Amino acid sequence: MHEYSVVQALLEQCEEQAKVNEATTIHKVVVKIGVMSGIEPHLLETAFHTFKEHSVCHNAEFIMQLQPLTIECRQCYGTSELKAIHYFCQQCHSTDVRVIDGEDMFLMSLEME
Repeated sequence: MHEYSVVQALLEQCEEQAKVNEATTIHKVVVKIGVMSGIEPHLLETAFHTFKEHSVCHNAEFIMQLQPLTIECRQCYGTSELKAIHYFCQQCHSTDVRVIDGEDMFLMSLEME
């Protein structure tokens, strides 16, 4: 389960940000998870709650924002959020598209003191 290694990296990033901001506690961790990131949200949440105990995030609330797959058409320049994984433009139906969001996971914000 690679969610464990993702959470370990996330907690390291939180610890680093806490040091930079001279904080001793993180109260809230907000992440954005793309539907095509390869991360299972429920497994990530379980891993976070398992590993947070010995970190600056030990009492932190974990908020996940799920990001749909978003594409941009190279023909009509429209953008679309895809409900199903069909890589074509929702406006002109071209298959000449590029993914602009929904494939990554990002740390969006931390609330700390």
